[in-house]
Amino acid sequence: MAATLITNACIIDGTADRPSDPVNVLIEGGTIREVGAKVRSEKARVIDLKRRTLMPGLIDAHVHVVAVSANLGANAELPDSLVTARSFKVMNAMLMRGFTTVRDVGGADHGLEVAAEEGPIPAPRLVRSGKALSQTGGHCDFRGRFNDRPAIQTGFRLGALGRLCDGVAEVRKAAREEIKQGAAFIKIMANGGVASPTDPIHFLGFAREEILAAVEEAKNAGTYVSAHLYTAEAIQRAVECGVHSLEHCNLITPEVAKLAAKAGAVAVPTLVTYEKLASDGPKLGFPPESVAKIDNVRLKGLESLSIMKAAGLTMAYGSDLLGAMHAYQSEEFVIRGRVLPAHEVIASATHIAAKLCHMEGRIGVIAPGAHADLVVVDGDPLKDLSLLTGQGRYMPLIMRGGAIVKRKAMN
Repeated sequence: MAATLITNACIIDGTADRPSDPVNVLIEGGTIREVGAKVRSEKARVIDLKRRTLMPGLIDAHVHVVAVSANLGANAELPDSLVTARSFKVMNAMLMRGFTTVRDVGGADHGLEVAAEEGPIPAPRLVRSGKALSQTGGHCDFRGRFNDRPAIQTGFRLGALGRLCDGVAEVRKAAREEIKQGAAFIKIMANGGVASPTDPIHFLGFAREEILAAVEEAKNAGTYVSAHLYTAEAIQRAVECGVHSLEHCNLITPEVAKLAAKAGAVAVPTLVTYEKLASDGPKLGFPPESVAKIDNVRLKGLESLSIMKAAGLTMAYGSDLLGAMHAYQSEEFVIRGRVLPAHEVIASATHIAAKLCHMEGRIGVIAPGAHADLVVVDGDPLKDLSLLTGQGRYMPLIMRGGAIVKRKAMN
């Protein structure tokens, strides 16, 4: 791979509330080698940004790339070959929006991870939990109340977001199997959910002993547990059990937010999914019983951001979209910008998300030694976060590992 010198770049990475002064960035072999105003190279191809914005590749810390249908129960019945093909279409669109890394919190397997690196179709880096763990009747059990057939083990169908396990022994085995198959962390469903038919939002998933077992297995493997959570009661219980990554958190309270912050946990709000499930879900096949649950969490979304900011609880970027609604992935920037400073919103999708992926210093930054995952933006996202939306409309150049995956003329 030929060396590349990017010149006259104004960096925005979420660490400051203004762009940097113009710098040059030297890329060799897919890695950033030097950053500075005086960096030069005689052999590298030169891309002059003319003081345009240069950002680290964006990171979405809550996706389901195999959720190719809004109806998750039906999605789990699709053949793996079809889910694979549709998943790569989903991932390629994410990359074209500037997301060069995504953290899959339920569904993707090791095969998709390897294929994303081999690059038959350009896709983001994939950091994944494997199948999410759910109890019977929990957020990954899509059998309706009239379905009394024994649960089929859905954990091995690619389209299934999760697998069912009950009791400490089954939770331990499931966690160990996912880690053995390359999971970077463990995901559990510790609260009721919108998409599943038999668990109301207040529902507490798993007994404490089961959560503690998952946390111990993750810790033994040098990683952590991520949990699907909405209510303050569920969040407090999870934090007390050692859960590190708190997904959604719409119904969090100030007291619990402070507890989570003190424990060093990280929250991953996903407000855009509730907006789009409410507006688009019914016409895209989202089940009526699930539509009825949406406002229970949607209406508290912006308030939850304010509560978590006041408590000092770190927040990473997440979208959690399904099926055709993946197209709204970047709208989360604008939603969060209604209550949070722009540089903090950007930080959630750069260095904060990188740390949650256990890839700090390698992604989410523009610094020597990092992957050359880079996005050029026409304009200043600190002044207008909508520049990060529009399906990459305002991104004339996107790099993943030093390879240019999108390039449009820059006048």
